[in-house]
Amino acid sequence: MGNLSGKVALITGAAGGIGRATSKLFIEEGAKGVILADIWDEMGEKFADELGSNAIYIHTDVSQESDIKKAIDLAVEKFGQLDIVFSNAGNPGPGGGIEDVETEDFDHTMAIHLRGAVLCMKHSIPLMKKQGSGCFICTASVAGFQQGMGGLAYSLSKAALIHLVRIAAVELGIFGIRANAIAPGGIATGIFGQGVGFSRETAEKWGDLRKALMEDQQPIRRAGIPEDIANAALFLASDSSSFVTGETLLVDGGLLSGRIPHDPQEAQEKYYEILQQLEPEDQKMMIEMIQEGAQKGFEQLKYMKPEIRERIMKRMQRMAERRQEILKKK
Repeated sequence: MGNLSGKVALITGAAGGIGRATSKLFIEEGAKGVILADIWDEMGEKFADELGSNAIYIHTDVSQESDIKKAIDLAVEKFGQLDIVFSNAGNPGPGGGIEDVETEDFDHTMAIHLRGAVLCMKHSIPLMKKQGSGCFICTASVAGFQQGMGGLAYSLSKAALIHLVRIAAVELGIFGIRANAIAPGGIATGIFGQGVGFSRETAEKWGDLRKALMEDQQPIRRAGIPEDIANAALFLASDSSSFVTGETLLVDGGLLSGRIPHDPQEAQEKYYEILQQLEPEDQKMMIEMIQEGAQKGFEQLKYMKPEIRERIMKRMQRMAERRQEILKKK
């Protein structure tokens, strides 16, 4: 018997990345049923076929309350119960800070991450109360703990999820319902590639390239992979965590503990080596994004000590020269 024998789960964002790895693991661990909820229909339907009769795909835009309710109703209709809801659907959100906020983009990111998770809870709680048990898991992020690891909307929504599971834990514990979150660090998925405008196909490739970049960023010298988060979700979904609620489990390779010392020049060379593997159009997009970030960096130089300013300007100049070399090769 597996850790989830006889359990039924609903996983949003199930067609790719973390959701895909978790769905596969839940089936392997004996789940009676897994509802794969996502907006990528072709990919989701094919994945459901691969997993077998215990997996069912349904188109679900978590920013739409009616879609969420349909997914929950499907779980009850097909399997007669719902034990686990993993609110994992997400997007990278718009970049920039408070001055750069575009209301529509901001609201959309909050709707997907925060409102979607709240509505998943809202429509699952009555069923779980009747069952006398249930489990909510939310995908948060290290960006919810520390500034500078994501855009404004993304970071705020993830911080709110961390608090949401605390609220839910207190409100629902008496009914045998638990609520926890997972805060991934640098995971090699395509979500951040999509955030800079890449197609889904190119973004998934960027997820693979991201692995090499993360090697120099944290105590555990590799990027996280979706299976790392899936294993954490399995623990929180299973009876092994029956006394755990209101918690956020960091799965970040030690990233928040502090970045390890590394050679900036070596890291820079590795970055540009990876950059050259992108298609010319995507490569140009990435370089333009770097240049925009560099310009914002120059604006901050006037506030720094002269010796620090000089050192940073030299480094920026070397990076600019390296970018031009890459563009000439293309």
